[in-house]
Amino acid sequence: MYLICSDLEGVFVPEVWINVAEKTGIPDLRITTRDEPDYDKLMRYRMRILDQRGLKLHDIQAVIAQIRPLPGALEFIGWLKERTQLIVVSDTFVQFADPLMQQLGRPTLFCHSLVMDASNRIVDYRLRQPDPKRKTVEALQGLKYEVIAMGDSYNDTSMLKQAEVGILFRPPANVIRDFPQFPVVQDYEPLKELLGRYI
Repeated sequence: MYLICSDLEGVFVPEVWINVAEKTGIPDLRITTRDEPDYDKLMRYRMRILDQRGLKLHDIQAVIAQIRPLPGALEFIGWLKERTQLIVVSDTFVQFADPLMQQLGRPTLFCHSLVMDASNRIVDYRLRQPDPKRKTVEALQGLKYEVIAMGDSYNDTSMLKQAEVGILFRPPANVIRDFPQFPVVQDYEPLKELLGRYI
């Protein structure tokens, strides 16, 4: 039986940090895992910018509360759930994810957590574990599941490599160039066609 492990941002919802950049007028926050493969470097960079601008967790949560699923995402998730199990494996944080997961019908989510000080300032982050996306797939395979993994960014590629089937969904050109071994799908209907071979 195939299970689906999917990234969240860029697959089902818009990129959170791009939305934060647009709402705050801070273009440096537009950089995501589509641009920077080193996640720790990226998060340290983001936290420095938040500090410099005096932005706190509640400022980001206010932006996230306005984000809506990508067109077609809810219908696609419904289609998936009729056929198999979906696990969203994301590098987002529990403090960000709740309003997004509520809109998506609360599929299972594996993600990270933030550390705040008494003033609600983000001072650190805690990974669930190192290389969590790949290790999620590995753990499911240890339970004798076959896994189809989907994502759009550098931080998804170890998961895609580990899975029996790896799919890039709406990736940028640089990720396509660096990982030519994965099929590329740009919309939910062709994604259904591809997944229909397995589920």
